[in-house]
Amino acid sequence: MAKRATPSRSRLTYKQAGVDITANDRMVEQIRRSLRRTYDPRVLSRHNAFAGLMRLDFTEPLLRRNYREPVLVAGADGVGSKLLLGIEYGRIRGLGIDLVAMNVNDVLTLGAEPLFFLDYVACHKLIPEQVAEIVAGVSDGCVEAGCALLGGETAELPDLYSPGHFDLAGFCVGALDRRRIIDGPKMAEPGDVVLGLSSSGLHSNGYALARKAIESFRRRGKLPVDLGEPLADAVLRPTRIYVKPVLEVLRSYRRKRVVRAMAHITGGGMEGNLPRVLPSNCDVQIEHGSWPIPPIYQLIRRAGVAEREMYRVFNMGIGFVMVVRPAFVGGVTTILEKCGEKVHRIGVIRRGSGQLVWR
Repeated sequence: MAKRATPSRSRLTYKQAGVDITANDRMVEQIRRSLRRTYDPRVLSRHNAFAGLMRLDFTEPLLRRNYREPVLVAGADGVGSKLLLGIEYGRIRGLGIDLVAMNVNDVLTLGAEPLFFLDYVACHKLIPEQVAEIVAGVSDGCVEAGCALLGGETAELPDLYSPGHFDLAGFCVGALDRRRIIDGPKMAEPGDVVLGLSSSGLHSNGYALARKAIESFRRRGKLPVDLGEPLADAVLRPTRIYVKPVLEVLRSYRRKRVVRAMAHITGGGMEGNLPRVLPSNCDVQIEHGSWPIPPIYQLIRRAGVAEREMYRVFNMGIGFVMVVRPAFVGGVTTILEKCGEKVHRIGVIRRGSGQLVWR
C-alpha cells in the first residue's frame, strides 16, 4: 500500500524574519548616481566592490597636486535626535547634508581637505526610496564639501528600531601636509582675533532640549516669537558646511601661518569647544552682542531655558570660529565674505588660564 505523501512545511525565510534582500538590491541601484556625482579623478571606481578606492594625489596634468608629507585626518559623527523631527515632518534629505557637515567641519578644524566620506544607515524596514532620499542628501553634502561619497552600509534591523525609524552615522577622512596642520594650542597667541562664521540655525546639536521647547508651544497652539519662516524650516535647515570658504583662506596664505586655530561649534557651544583649541595659558574673551542671535533661539529661550544654559547647549548663531593674526583680519574676512560667509569679529585672545570669558 502506497504511503500518503506528507505535506511539506513552509520554510522560514529572511524576509519573513524582517530583512528583505531584494529591497537592498533595488536600493543599491537607486543610489549609484548619488555616489558617482561626488567623484573626482582620484576615485578609482569599482561598482559592487567590497570597499572603495581613492588615490591621495591628483596626477592629471591640469589638476596635479601632490602632498609632500601627507597626514590623514579622520572623524566620525551622527545627526542625533534631529532625526526625529526630520521623520515627523517628512524632510529626510536635509539630514544627509547634516551628516556630512558634522563630520567634514570637524576634520576642517585642523586645516585638512576632506577626501572621502562613508555613511551608515540603520532602519526598521528598508524602503529603497527612503534610503535613496537620505543618500541623495549625503551626496549633496559631499558635493558642497568637495569630497567623494566612496561607499557605505545599510542595515535592516527590525528587532532593534521601531517602525518608521532609522539612524545615521558618518565617517570622513581628510588629508593635509604635516607642516600645514592648524595646531591651536601651539599656535594661538594673546592678541589674536576671533572671527565667528554664522550658523544656518541649530545645526545638529541640542535637539533633545529644542524638541521639548517646541513641543511646549505646540500644545499652546501659537508661537510667541515671529520666526519669519515656517517652524519646520527653522528647525530642520541643514547644518552649514564651511569647507570651501575656509580652505580658500588657507590656500590664499600658503607661506604665512595666518590662521592660528579653528573650532567647530557643536554640542557644548562656544564654552565647550573654543578652549579646546587654545593654549592653556590663554583665555578667549567673547563680546556679547557682537553677532545677531537667530529667532529660533529666542523661541527656545521663551520656553523657560536659562540664558547660560542656552549658551552651553547651542551654537547661538556662530557655527565655526577662526582665530586669526590681527594684521590679517581684513584679508581673511574679505575672502570669506566673497565665498558667501557672514563673518563677525566676536572676540580676542588674552593671557589667562584656558577659559572662555564673556564681556
